[in-house]
Amino acid sequence: MDSLSGEMLGFLLGAGFLAAFIDSVVGGGGLISVPALLMTGLPPGIVLGTNKLASICCSSTSSLSFLRSKKIDLGLIKYLFPLSLLGSILGTHTVQLIPPEFLKPLVIVMLVLVAIYTLLKKDWGDRSTYRGIDKRVRFLGGLAAFTLGFYDGFFGPGAGSFLLFVFLLLGFDFVVAAGNAKALNFASNIGSLATFMFFSSVNYTYGLMMGLAMIAGALVGSRFAIAKGAAYVKPLFVSITALLIGKQLWDVLH
Repeated sequence: MDSLSGEMLGFLLGAGFLAAFIDSVVGGGGLISVPALLMTGLPPGIVLGTNKLASICCSSTSSLSFLRSKKIDLGLIKYLFPLSLLGSILGTHTVQLIPPEFLKPLVIVMLVLVAIYTLLKKDWGDRSTYRGIDKRVRFLGGLAAFTLGFYDGFFGPGAGSFLLFVFLLLGFDFVVAAGNAKALNFASNIGSLATFMFFSSVNYTYGLMMGLAMIAGALVGSRFAIAKGAAYVKPLFVSITALLIGKQLWDVLH
């Protein structure tokens, strides 16, 4: 295992906590964790796998917090979980063969549409209108779980935000939508990490150190979201979506 200086350890712990606090609710933690890992000097290919190792600590912790507070719809998630898992395995395998840069312009457009739609729907997500699993929910939920699982493994930025948006479309309130999104994000992290490990693209020292901080950040972030409800989650969702748009625009222009 690689040795860690005190400064590097503190840097990874701080970045991990902040990334997980945000990611545990609305996704977007990669805005912090990926640049932080790049700043350590790791090769970009190793950074992605290492980030997945750290992220699985965040997604598992926040999923458990939402589950214990009964903010995850297990009836639906048990059907969607394996689809997200399979999609992420295929996505991570594909990214070893095809560079994902061509997706960036499309992702920007999709994130802009998500932000505009959310802002225009003033009371959206304040209360649940979900009425259970029917053919529409099975089809849209299954398609989204597999597609966004693939996307998370292949490219990743905004996957949590897109998942949350899908569950809002299905009628869930913001907090339960966030809980469902984190459960599927956990599934895609499992599949993606396993594939990165197969290709020996993980730095376990950095990933585990950042992951420990992410456990703490996810506990604080998810509990804060559950306590504050939609009044906290919705503004954070819009803010992180705007930052994701800015980040992708910057990458395309530079």
